[in-house]
Amino acid sequence: MTTETAYRAGPAGNADGAGTWAVLLPAERYEAERLVHHDTLELTGLTDVGRPTSGDRVAVLADAPTRLVALGRVTAPAQRHSEDPDDPQSPVEPGTLVVAYTRRAFDEPVPADLLTLDGPVTALDPAAFRALADRLGPPPARRTWLVSLDLPIEAGTPAEAVRLFWSYVQELGPRELPAFVSPSGDELAMQAFVLGEQANQDPEEDD
Repeated sequence: MTTETAYRAGPAGNADGAGTWAVLLPAERYEAERLVHHDTLELTGLTDVGRPTSGDRVAVLADAPTRLVALGRVTAPAQRHSEDPDDPQSPVEPGTLVVAYTRRAFDEPVPADLLTLDGPVTALDPAAFRALADRLGPPPARRTWLVSLDLPIEAGTPAEAVRLFWSYVQELGPRELPAFVSPSGDELAMQAFVLGEQANQDPEEDD
């Protein structure tokens, strides 16, 4: 059984030389990470806090309530700033922390309310990190899913319709457009998702 003491922040040192840390996501960044798949998490403006170094292990947390949503390792920032498409050659901002995801649990986060955080980045005792990671359990088995997005488009040609389709997708994105997903071979089990959560698309069921 995990004790409250095991969840308290402490020295980040570890026997294998890698530190262990907790990173708290701002609410808007948590939503962005939950809606769209990213290989890495990039946070900026961390010049005034204790900093993990390359290879350190990180527990990624969401707040209110505190819960573990991912695990990762610190990696070096890319030379290009991936979040500034208007200026891809812009330098990486000072205080940038990049975490490469090793395990995601955005769909089924685990409680971490016994963990005391000192700010956006908190050093963790290795035992506290292991206790959190163990609560995730084994990763779910991977399978093939069919994902579709149907939009009625008025256009003069098929090519124009496709261009308008991608314009709508970029403009509206997962916050407004319903995506339909079903296990491969079981289309009758199709579900609609909006904002990363299952959403009812049958107006008759709302009456």
